[in-house]
Order: sequence, then structure tokens, then C-alpha cells
Amino acid sequence: MTDQRRLAAVLFDMDGTLVDSEKLWQQALEELADRLGGDLAPAVRASMVGTTTPEAIAMLVTAIGPEVIAASGFDPEAAATWLEDRVGVLFAEGLTWRPGARELLGAVRAAGLPTALVTATAKDLVDIMMGTIGRDNFDSIVTDDDVVDGTPHAEPYESAAAAIGVSPRDCVAIEDSPTGIASALAAGCVVVAVPAEVELSHIDGVTHVRSLTDVDVGFLAATVAAQPI
Repeated sequence: MTDQRRLAAVLFDMDGTLVDSEKLWQQALEELADRLGGDLAPAVRASMVGTTTPEAIAMLVTAIGPEVIAASGFDPEAAATWLEDRVGVLFAEGLTWRPGARELLGAVRAAGLPTALVTATAKDLVDIMMGTIGRDNFDSIVTDDDVVDGTPHAEPYESAAAAIGVSPRDCVAIEDSPTGIASALAAGCVVVAVPAEVELSHIDGVTHVRSLTDVDVGFLAATVAAQPI
């Protein structure tokens, strides 16, 4: 029988994949845009999904205009601080799981597979979210504060796999954003793409699912086994 690749670990994105937090980010970004004297256009918001706070602020400044931002009394650093503080309040008020996410995470843990959380979100906000998703559910957590080159670079997923002690090629990364998918693919992971706020069907080289309700441990293992050695 031909040898097959075997599933060694599952690496989960957080915002929009495990928890329905992208809507809270959007609320805070819309509030910030209003304070800065502008609006958050849908296309601009879509481009922010999966990015770091500084990257999102840079996109917002470009969209609204540096002169308008300056007139508001905010500079980019102050805007980033305001945004993360506001998101922290919204996160603390309550987060909901994405469909099937809690069940899949539990099933992966019950199967004895290592898990990691990989996110472009800052550590302070991730700490708040642990109240919902549970720090004990992860053998490794990689935040934006833990890497030099965040998504779409390979480092976040390479770091998560290294912390667990496995090859990224034997890991499934579960992602909802183009930048996160690019990071996982660059690291060599097998990627399951599950849409939340942005369309992913145009992205090649990944396994597309409608929802995590369609995914179980057997599906993840088969997805890895189907990859060439």
C-alpha cells in the first residue's frame, strides 16, 4: 500500500473561524471611522479581514484621507489604541461560536490531536477571548505579538507547528480569510477554507467547506491523506 500523509495537528484561526468576532471588529471600525470623520466602505472592510490592527488602521487612513484623520485629532497610533480598547470591551460583553466550531474543536481534542490557535489579533485581546474559547483547548497559541512577520507570511503557522513539534505539512489549518490562507499555504499546511465575512471560492490549493458543521476529524484526516507525499 502506498504511504500516506497522516494528520499530526489542527491549527485554528480565531476571528471568524472559531468565534463570530468579525462583526464586533466591524462595529468598532465603523465607530472609529465616524470619529475620524469618514465612513468604512464595504470593500475597505473586506480587505481588512485577517489583517493586524496596524494594517487595518493604515487601510482606514488611506481610505478616509490623512488630512481628514489629522483634523479629527487622532494619529494612527492613537486610532489603533482606541480600536483595540473598543474591541476589548465588545469581546468582554460576549462572543458567540461560529457554527460547528465548538463541536469540531472538542472532537479534535477528544481524538488526542494537538491543536494550536493562530491569529493576527493582539495578545491582550486574545486573552479576553480565552474566556469563551478556553486556553486549555490549545497546546500552542500564536498571536500577532509573537511573530516578526505576520500574515500573509509563513511565520505564524510555522511557529505554531514548531511549538507543537510537528511539520506544517502534516497539519490542517482552518481559516476564513485570504491573508490567513496565504500564511498557512506559505508554511506548507493543508488548508480548509470556511467562509465567514468574505468570499473564498476563488482561492485555489485549499479544501473549501460551507461551514464547520460539515467537518469532523475523519474529514480532516482524509484531507491530509489525499495530499501528495
